[in-house]
Order: sequence, then structure tokens, then C-alpha cells
Amino acid sequence: MVESAAPKVIGIDLGGTKLLAGAIDEGLEVYARVDRIVHGLNERDILDTIVDSIDEVREVEPAIEAVGLGIPCLIDQRSGMAVIAVNLPLLDVPFRDILRERLGLPVFVDNDANVTTLAEQRAGAARGALDVVGLTVGTGIGGGIVIDGHIYRGYVGAGAELGHMVIDEDGPPCQGQCPNRGCLEAVASGAAIGREGSLAAEQEPDSALGAAIADGLEITGEVVTDLALEGDEVARMVLGQIGRKLGVGLANIVNIFNPEVIVVGGGAMAAGDLLLDPAREELRLRALPPGRELVRVVPAQFGAEAGMLGAGLLAFDELG
Repeated sequence: MVESAAPKVIGIDLGGTKLLAGAIDEGLEVYARVDRIVHGLNERDILDTIVDSIDEVREVEPAIEAVGLGIPCLIDQRSGMAVIAVNLPLLDVPFRDILRERLGLPVFVDNDANVTTLAEQRAGAARGALDVVGLTVGTGIGGGIVIDGHIYRGYVGAGAELGHMVIDEDGPPCQGQCPNRGCLEAVASGAAIGREGSLAAEQEPDSALGAAIADGLEITGEVVTDLALEGDEVARMVLGQIGRKLGVGLANIVNIFNPEVIVVGGGAMAAGDLLLDPAREELRLRALPPGRELVRVVPAQFGAEAGMLGAGLLAFDELG
């Protein structure tokens, strides 16, 4: 554990399955970490887990000035309300006010992909760029937008839901509480990799994917990626198919925002260029010039800590 007198905040990344909290200084040095599983918890238990995690960090680093929280949820910035989450049981929860009262600290709340993108723009894969779009490709797909160095949130703070742009109106139903079909999240997420991998395994029983399903293994995005990295051509075909769908979304992003950099993170990025190369190719086939030639599509640098670090940066920014 590192010790320092530098001012510190706590950054918290609340995901659909787990929580990561850490005490952070302005140089993004992390002084204490706590992780918890939140999968299957109800709203009350999630709030209790957040508070317990903060208390545990404060036992190590008591001199905390504020808390920043990234949540996979639509946030109304006027009230700090977590309006609706696709993959967590959260509906109209006044996160900011509840946590301020329970902790006795300033608390700042934002969408998790917003703060992840902020971390990558300030100090990660897009460092030095002012106009950046971030995608977190995991079970779902989150989006964050930084314009001229500042998070863009939309009118009340609920914007940048890039994973819910519809790219195939007759596509598969989206996940959780999203009412759409054919969202980018529905066709290009880690869950989509698993779904398409299962179909490919049934159609190609002689492949490594086919052998896996014959052995009773659940075909997840992680399984498909692992087999692709080991050289299974059917698994690689699946990642190429998903990558091209992702590229359709990237082309839309380029045409709308003309970013300098698109940073792609999340668990699905374990596939690396097996996913990103087809996405880049599709982007350049579909996006308009000059944006398609100028944009850089790069993997995220910070990995699993990006949301926690970005939430800490949010807290420092809001403290001024």
C-alpha cells in the first residue's frame, strides 16, 4: 500500500455484476482497493454494499474529500437520480442524496461509460485528444462522449447511450429494460458473441466450438474469444461477424461526432484485433470522409480500473 499526503477521493465503478472502489489522488495513484460482487442484489443491498465498500476504503485512507460514482444507468444530473438501469434493479433512485446523507461527504454520480471515457481521454489511450468517444463492450455496450475535453451528457444528463442506437430494426431483442430490437448492444456485445457462438457451434459440430457445446459447456463470449485466440476458425468467424456489426455502430459515431479517437474497452476487448480489425474495416466502408480517414480506433488502456479512475476524476473535477 502506497502512503501519501496528497488529496484523495474515492472512485467507485458499479457494474452489472461487481463493484470496484479505490482511494485515488489527482495523479490517479490508487491507495486502497475494495471489490464486491453485486450480481443478484436488490436496490437496497446495492446501496448498502456501496456504503460498506466506502467505509472499508476509509479505514485505510480516512482523509477522503469526496466520492465519485459511475453507474451503468441513465442519470438525471439535475437531481443525481439514477433513473433506469438496463442490467441492474435500479429505478428512480436518488443516489447522490442518499449517499451524501449516509456518508457525510460530497458525492457525485455519473454514467459509468462517461467516467470510463473521461479516464481514457485524460490519461489513457486517448490522452492528448479533446474529442473522444468511448465504448465499453461487455455484457452490454455503454457509451461516453468527451467534446472539447468535457463530458457531453445531453439535456438532463441521460445522453450518450450509444449501445442503444438501433442498427437493425428487425434484429434480436435488446437486453434488460430496453424496449428496442437490433440495438448495437443486442448485436455486438459480449452477450451477442456468446449467442452467435452457440449458433455457430451447432452448425459446425466438428469445430472446437462444436466440441465445447457437445461437452455441455455454455458458450459465452469469453469461451468464443478463448477458442478464437487458440486458432479455431469458426470462433474467429464469429468474432469477425460481431466486429463488423460493431463497425456499423462506429461508422454512425464517426458521421455524427467526428471524433479524433474512439476508445473501445470492456471485457470483449480480450479479443483484441480479432474484433477491432473487422470493425475498423466496416467503419471505413460506411463512414463519410474525412472523418473515416482521420479517426483512430484504439483499445482502452486502463482495463478493469478505468471506471474507478474516471469516477475519481469526476469527483476532483466537481470539487474544482
